[in-house]
Amino acid sequence: MNDDAWFAGLDPGDTEAAADRIRDGRADAPDDWPARAVESGFAADESDYYDALHDAAMAATRAAVTEAERAGDRQLIHAVRAMDDCERTANELAERLQEWAGSLFDEVGTGIEGARAVATREPADSTEERVVALAERVVGLADEAEELRAYVERTAPEVAPNLANLAGPVLAARLVALAGGLESLAKKPSGTVQVLGAEDALFAHLRGQAPSPKHGVIYTHEYVHGTRQEDRGSAARALAGKLAIAARADHYKGELNPDIERQLDERMATIRARGEPDE
Repeated sequence: MNDDAWFAGLDPGDTEAAADRIRDGRADAPDDWPARAVESGFAADESDYYDALHDAAMAATRAAVTEAERAGDRQLIHAVRAMDDCERTANELAERLQEWAGSLFDEVGTGIEGARAVATREPADSTEERVVALAERVVGLADEAEELRAYVERTAPEVAPNLANLAGPVLAARLVALAGGLESLAKKPSGTVQVLGAEDALFAHLRGQAPSPKHGVIYTHEYVHGTRQEDRGSAARALAGKLAIAARADHYKGELNPDIERQLDERMATIRARGEPDE
């Protein structure tokens, strides 16, 4: 039996080692593995072998899922989604707080800063206690969003150096999240990368109810929103093309390639030059 075959030479009770063999083991050719297992004493009979195989396969699957979930891109996805949730919830509650606090206090500010001011007040009764407590929750969510943003800005360049270099850490993290992971993003064509985040508009277009979207979340990039409207389609295509290349470089190599950014800058200079007056 090939020494690298799944269960050759293993202790029958060592499920963890058997799981490692399922993930990493190999054999030069197919064989009657149940019979081999019985002959070697690994299993009492064929049924015993399949029971061991089932247990090892389940352990290997759990280990693979845990490893994938703990991977850097998965943590980045969790962080950017949590950041967006905190920001959205804080802003929604800040609006509610402004209405409520405005009925009790004079000169109540707006937004998160208004909530910070209310949170410093000394409540005079139980109603004001609840308003001040709500303000404190709003401030806490806003502060947590900022901490998460700082984490994303530190982590994205480690997980996806080229993508973060081109898009900025937060947009890079959002692209990875929208794609469902760095590997998934690396496998998407540039046309798909271009419209990530514009799924509703894309579906409306497919139903014949709207024009085809020119861009999704990449609109927030200065190279798109900062370009003349008539050239934004070209800008979005150029940016998406380089982002797709950057994602592949990050997934398959993981090393920063400054040439990708240089090529994008040159392409964008050409696109933006279209609208400049002749000297």
